[in-house]
Amino acid sequence: MAERVIGILGGMGPLATAELFRRIVEKTPAKRDQDHPRIIIYNNPKIPDRTAFILGKGDDPRPELIDSARKLESWGADFIIMPCNTAHFFAETIQRAIGIPLVSMVEETAKRIEEMGLKKVGLLATDGTIKGLVYHRALLRRGILIAVPNKIDQAKVMRGIYEGVKAGNLKLGRKLLLEVARKLEKRVEGIIAGCTEVSVALKPEDLDVPLIDPMDVIAEKAVKLALGTEELPKIP
Repeated sequence: MAERVIGILGGMGPLATAELFRRIVEKTPAKRDQDHPRIIIYNNPKIPDRTAFILGKGDDPRPELIDSARKLESWGADFIIMPCNTAHFFAETIQRAIGIPLVSMVEETAKRIEEMGLKKVGLLATDGTIKGLVYHRALLRRGILIAVPNKIDQAKVMRGIYEGVKAGNLKLGRKLLLEVARKLEKRVEGIIAGCTEVSVALKPEDLDVPLIDPMDVIAEKAVKLALGTEELPKIP
């Protein structure tokens, strides 16, 4: 089966995009440079904030998301992945605008949780991901319950994401996110790192329950699709 070109719709944020690229490289079973798949990265940090729009407080990110996806398609990507959980609120809109598959990090993560046999998971994510029911829809369809932080702790999550990781203050981001994660883990069987900034800040060994990292899930999926060991999903 022929190899395929990965398209990464990035910039949401740039550090998360760089982290996804690194993980794809690390997860590729390569013995030399030539064994790695081709990857086209469009790091577009000008995409308006997804959470702000979902909460009714910001500009519409859809035009930039669609334009970015179309650019990746025109440059030769065979499929697209997005290292931004909240942006998956707009996944169907983006998919309708392009002729190549947008492989959902959210759906792939929900499948992984189902395979793990977990019945209740915690979600560390932006207000937009939670309010937009981005993970709720995918998990509840599979009979998996979701727990989210209380209002005070969710404010800490948002600070950790925006004032911490996105602002380049990893120490603050990790401190706040770890504090909330350790409270949340007492109520669940696993925790989803449901924001790519959470993926950057937290590690599996930080918690006593499994940390399900969508960035790892989509990196592994992208490698299989790029190397031709799995078929591309059909476009809905």
